[in-house]
Amino acid sequence: MTAQNQIISDPAPWGQHLVLDFNGCPRELISDKKNILNWSNELVGAINMVAYGEPVVEHFATHSHEAAGYTLLQMIETSNIAAHFAENIGQVYIDVFSCKAFDVDVAVEVCKKYFCPTQANVHNMDRGFHKENQDKAKDFTEEVQDDRAA
Repeated sequence: MTAQNQIISDPAPWGQHLVLDFNGCPRELISDKKNILNWSNELVGAINMVAYGEPVVEHFATHSHEAAGYTLLQMIETSNIAAHFAENIGQVYIDVFSCKAFDVDVAVEVCKKYFCPTQANVHNMDRGFHKENQDKAKDFTEEVQDDRAA
C-alpha cells in the first residue's frame, strides 16, 4: 500500500459528533433569525469552542412546506456546527462535530433553552478509526481497486 492509502488506527477517537433531532419546537423560536444567531453564539462559548468567522444563516427550501426554514453553518476551529430549522413542522436538526471533546449535556441544554422541544432524539458518537470501532469498519479495499482498474 502506498503512504496515501495506509490504514491508520489511532487508540482514541478522532472526533465527537452530537446529532440532535428536536420535535414540537415553537415556530416563533425556530423561524427567528436573531434567536438562531444568539443560540449559535451561546453554544460555541458554552462548549468551549472558538468560532471561525461569522455563521452563515440562510432561509430557503420554500418550495417544500415540510423543509422550509433557516439553515445555519458555523465553522469552529475544531470543525463545525450545522442546523436546519423546519419551521412549518416544528422540527430542528442539529449537528455538532469537533475533534475537541465537549460536554454533551451542556450542548443539549443550550439547544433546549433556545428551541423548547417537546421531544428529542439525542445521539452522541465517536468519529474516526480507533480501536473500539475497528471491527465495525467496512473494508472497501477491493471496490477501490476495482474502480481504479476500470
